[in-house]
Amino acid sequence: MSCCCGHNQSTGRLFSFMARRFGKRYRKKGFSDTQRQLVEGLRREGFDGASLLEIGSGVGYLHQNLLKQGAERATGIDLAPKMLSEARRYAADAGLTERTSYVEGDFVAIAETIEPADVTILDKVICCYPDADGLVHQSLARTKRVYGLTYPRDRWFTRFGSRVNAVLMWIIRSDYRSYVHDPKQVQAWIEQAGFRKDYENQTAVWLTQVYSRG
Repeated sequence: MSCCCGHNQSTGRLFSFMARRFGKRYRKKGFSDTQRQLVEGLRREGFDGASLLEIGSGVGYLHQNLLKQGAERATGIDLAPKMLSEARRYAADAGLTERTSYVEGDFVAIAETIEPADVTILDKVICCYPDADGLVHQSLARTKRVYGLTYPRDRWFTRFGSRVNAVLMWIIRSDYRSYVHDPKQVQAWIEQAGFRKDYENQTAVWLTQVYSRG
């Protein structure tokens, strides 16, 4: 079951509002520490000639970078239409239009319409979705070989930050919320689906993991 309509609409509006900022930050600073960790883990598994599925793809610079490094094609899914507009523009500028496709929508609701990919990526996406169970299982079902994700560590300050975010969103009358899902439960779901953890790294806030189908 997908999450509620109100949450999806608020998430789409919020991240559409921030789309240009995401692109400007990447052009100025490049990948964040966690994204560098994620790319390192994916590189260890190998993605030459691979198809990519990035859920919560934003403006697309992560999977577009992997295409430049040897991946074959990529599909990006996002709730924010302006994120996807920016992603298409960046893909065109990089000569990647023929190797990318973008779909607006709630991945859990549309998962069965999405082609399985060799590599699935969820970079800071689980924390933006209330139904972690559905998101993880549906995305695993569309993954052939490698599954990479970054999500919050379960620490007091990440939980506190999530509560502060909820208050701020309530003040501006937005249904968007952030979540700190239990990493042990997330890992258990992934391993129960037949994947093994091959890479893990972390920062004070974020946990980065890469799994392969064992």
